[in-house]
Amino acid sequence: MNLVHDYLIFLNMNNIAVFASGSGTNAENLIRFFRPGTIADVKLVLCNKPGAGVLERARNLDVETVLFDREELYHSDRVMDKLKEYEIDLVVLAGFLWLVPEKLVRAFPGAIVNIHPALLPKYGGKGMYGNRVHQAVIENGEKESGITIHYVNEKYDEGNIIFQAKCPVAENETPESLAKKIHALEYEHFPRVVREVVNNNPH
Repeated sequence: MNLVHDYLIFLNMNNIAVFASGSGTNAENLIRFFRPGTIADVKLVLCNKPGAGVLERARNLDVETVLFDREELYHSDRVMDKLKEYEIDLVVLAGFLWLVPEKLVRAFPGAIVNIHPALLPKYGGKGMYGNRVHQAVIENGEKESGITIHYVNEKYDEGNIIFQAKCPVAENETPESLAKKIHALEYEHFPRVVREVVNNNPH
């Protein structure tokens, strides 16, 4: 056992909170990737949708969950207090559909990361999520799509881009088949890019 090495890992540990609204496959991928004893640990999963699959996924992996409503996010300190309670260093949005309030953006400068299922700046903004994005990409005759991982600011999908990965859009593509390609890119790249963000922004 290398006690110095273990101490340095502990000293540089980053606590991650994941916000999600849906089934939670990306959230689960992040939880499994960042296990205790690595450079980071997903301490908390926050969700705005009762019954969302992400809640069960998190509980099955022994990660604390918080369910909140619009009032609690935008007009109270409940969400912020939870982030402080768990000493969160980095916030990751993994399929979270609400706009992050300005007070949260200010509290975590350069420490909120989102993943979007298209090549921003195209096909971003309010209401552009899931199959709505893929349908628009196909209808506009795009030859490629992909994922964008970016920092979050006060506007939908307008923060500085960290990473993009591309995939081809076939002539007979459907929103469902394109979604499978996008999910594959998410699973491959999202945890790795979040790890790079952690490495570049030690708390």
